Amino acid sequence: MPFCFVPQMFHCQSIATTTNGPNSINVEGATHKQVVDLIKSGGDVLTLTVISVTPKDAARLEPSEESTGFSYVDYSEKRSLPISVPDYNWIDRNGERFVVFNIYMAGRHLCSRRYRDFANLHNSLKREFADFSFPKLPGKWPFSLSEQQLDTRRRGVEQYMEKVCAIRVIAESDIVQEFLTDSDEEHGSSAEVDLKVLLPDRNIITITIRKNSMTDEVYRIVVEKLDFTNEMAKCFALFEIVEYNFERKLQMNEFPHNLYIQNYSTATSTCIVVRKWLFSLARELQLSNDDLVLTYFFWQAVDDANRGQIKSEDKLYELKALQDSSRKSKYLKLARSLEGYGEISFPHCACDSRKDGHVIATVGIQNFKLQACKDDGTTESQVVEFSWDAINEWEVDDEGMAFCFQYCRDRKSVV
Repeated sequence: MPFCFVPQMFHCQSIATTTNGPNSINVEGATHKQVVDLIKSGGDVLTLTVISVTPKDAARLEPSEESTGFSYVDYSEKRSLPISVPDYNWIDRNGERFVVFNIYMAGRHLCSRRYRDFANLHNSLKREFADFSFPKLPGKWPFSLSEQQLDTRRRGVEQYMEKVCAIRVIAESDIVQEFLTDSDEEHGSSAEVDLKVLLPDRNIITITIRKNSMTDEVYRIVVEKLDFTNEMAKCFALFEIVEYNFERKLQMNEFPHNLYIQNYSTATSTCIVVRKWLFSLARELQLSNDDLVLTYFFWQAVDDANRGQIKSEDKLYELKALQDSSRKSKYLKLARSLEGYGEISFPHCACDSRKDGHVIATVGIQNFKLQACKDDGTTESQVVEFSWDAINEWEVDDEGMAFCFQYCRDRKSVV
């Protein structure tokens, strides 16, 4: 069989080969190597039809042999992350002097990285997401850089991180997460760090903790900072601001500082917040004798009303008129009479009681509620309420991320 060489500047639209009968093979989109292999195996008689295109079109049409072909990674979902590299520091370590660039997220210091760390990140991301067009890093320079050149490099790595972290699937990849996680080689997890905590009155306090401090230790430091009594401390807790405008209560075995530097879902300066953790109006009224606690109750009620947790309806104007810290007692008196006060509603989720749609679970002072909603969280009219004395037992399945309960209905237990 005569050998026919197909130049790469051509794009082969189709090949028709005849070996003891017609057998057409369409090679649209095939690589140059694949075409040549087909030619070699074409038998004694081979008919080749070549359609020539311009070099520019050939480059566009010819897939790279290094690429995995069609990408199943969705790069379309974007997110705006307030990541910045505002400054850099000189470090002297083990007889070496070098520059590290400080990376911040919404004002939180995440980590400090050398230029070579950015270069390694870039190479790792290109291997992991081979079909994505990454921005360029500032070029390497074998000689010492001036302050002006260092600042230019700082701006360059900042723009690189902004563009990379704007693509959600890349920003949430293990490669980027590991890069943005601080690793103190010198002091390890026992190093002291600053942690910002948002208070119910929207003020922020800064406390000093160890990186590996768990929730109970961090909250103890917060309580000391606020000068809470033991009784006051029992009525509040640490929460994490997560997506869906929801605060999640921290478990005792969690590490708040890790959440602080890794939670990008909020643009505020911290995702750690103090919230009320109390489901007794009598106890709340008793604690309200302290002005600081009363202030915290007031501002949390204002937030709950603004986000729709408290159903103000025809009392909205009256609530707005009382929304001043000097009238907090009157505001709270009215808010406590409205539906939704003191309740916590969770993000919508699936429930085995519904074949179609989701439910929104709400924990309140008087009962536990399930409100029907669509798969996207749009609420529907059906609401089922379970008084606390009707619930016989409950269980949380951490592994399956499920909440199960058994309740009594018409003197019969139902799971």
